[in-house]
Amino acid sequence: MGRLFGTDGVRGVANADLTAELALGLSVAAAHVLAEAGTFAGHRPTAVVGRDPRASGEFLEAAVVAGLASAGVDVLRVGVLPTPAVAYLTGVLGADLGVMLSASHNAMPDNGVKFFARGGHKLADELEDRIERVYEQHRTGEPWERPTGAGVGRVRTYEEGFDKYVAHLIGVLPNRLDGLKVVLDEAHGAASYVSPEAFTRAGAEIVTIGAEPDGLNINDGCGSTHLDLLKAAVVEHGADLGIAHDGDADRCLAVDAQGNEVDGDQILAVLSLAMREAGTLRGNTVVATVMSNLGFKIAMEREGVSVVQTGVGDRYVLESMKEHGYALGGEQSGHVIILDHATTGDGTLTGLMLGARLAATGRTLADLAGVMERLPQVLVNVPDVDKSRVSTSAELTSAVTEAERELGSTGRVLLRPSGTEPLVRVMVEAADIDQARAVAGRLADVVKSALG
Repeated sequence: MGRLFGTDGVRGVANADLTAELALGLSVAAAHVLAEAGTFAGHRPTAVVGRDPRASGEFLEAAVVAGLASAGVDVLRVGVLPTPAVAYLTGVLGADLGVMLSASHNAMPDNGVKFFARGGHKLADELEDRIERVYEQHRTGEPWERPTGAGVGRVRTYEEGFDKYVAHLIGVLPNRLDGLKVVLDEAHGAASYVSPEAFTRAGAEIVTIGAEPDGLNINDGCGSTHLDLLKAAVVEHGADLGIAHDGDADRCLAVDAQGNEVDGDQILAVLSLAMREAGTLRGNTVVATVMSNLGFKIAMEREGVSVVQTGVGDRYVLESMKEHGYALGGEQSGHVIILDHATTGDGTLTGLMLGARLAATGRTLADLAGVMERLPQVLVNVPDVDKSRVSTSAELTSAVTEAERELGSTGRVLLRPSGTEPLVRVMVEAADIDQARAVAGRLADVVKSALG
């Protein structure tokens, strides 16, 4: 798997790349590293462990729990809950770490292990690197220090997690959703029970699809990566709004009453203006990534809202928000972080806040999202290339410079090595879709020839 930790934890095909042995070893290593870093500060540590409904999550959860308990960590098993719920519970329960087993929007055979530090925040890169080093040292023969007797961790099920998280979501809403009809696509994932419960308690009339997880159907033709079913259901049921989550529900994409997609950039735009109106958009600034549509930046500039851009990945958005005290940030893919109420992207919270804005204004989602115009954006994945040479290839640099000259101020180019695969993503925006496609095609050919 190369470096174990990617942009969002450790992922791979369950029982092939991500084995029970690896999950157990990483958990023990995490306990040792956090203890050495002073996180436990002499007290008996506690961990919150949750998962999405994937079948492989059952044995991986058992491995993680065994690893933590064997290292002297008490474990609270919260069962199937969204990633942001595990992060929230880690913080509110005062746990020393949290562990989420999920591969997010990936297909069912994949799974992943994601760690949260005290407070429910993702681990810093430096801590992940240390965990990986410690894991490798012990995998190759150096024995663990193992507690015995009363020193081993205790394990119990924490059934109150569901209600505590839903109550939190309802408690932070600025207003109720009475009068709204909402279709929820749960991707047969971790939000299959939480999200319908939260929207119902908030006053919305709901229709659910993709809410029957069986361990094998997560993200299968539904959810935030497959919006066709949601679009059709919104139109069929005459709903005001459609909400789509991914497998672990840290994302939210939306569909308006006409069945049109509303992406993360547009959701950020709507929430930015709502929070500015409420006086909660600190610094009058929103944080986005370099992948956000140029139309988002143009719209925010027109509305007097500053945009700070980071590298791709919600962890980098969050780092910028925490460093500068900003309240809102996110990605085009639907990871939206409302830092006053969550430590990570929270798809259910985002959907509720979007619904609350519709209910408060009486405006349609299409009207609200119309604050920005998405410029045509073409994304081409170029596989089987040496992604490490993207920034050093003179041939590629020359091609990008020429493309940027052609596009001028109404377009842009972005080349991004994948964080998890041997490929380079070529993204081109332009006022004209044909021009965007042509420029992206030419650049993809150069990437293949220069880096192949």
